[in-house]
Amino acid sequence: MTDGRKNNGGHSTKGFAGRKKKADQIKLIEQMDGVEIPETLWKILAKKIKEGDTQAIKIWLSYRYGKPKQYTDVTTNGNQVNILPIEWVE
Repeated sequence: MTDGRKNNGGHSTKGFAGRKKKADQIKLIEQMDGVEIPETLWKILAKKIKEGDTQAIKIWLSYRYGKPKQYTDVTTNGNQVNILPIEWVE
């Protein structure tokens, strides 16, 4: 069903829609590794951590331990929800 607009969603014929192919991601990573050696970058990050750079510490922790799970309360505004037991009626 169209509503007069030129493109009503759907996939793009230009190849820009959806997730990038895994081969494209691998190619990009290889190009990045060719520009700068990852070990050098980790050494720079370690130096920044020793200097007390807060952002560097956050980056290291997120890679080492993962980011903490973020909770979003969209229904109760922080109030506790009373869950009633389910009663089966036959």
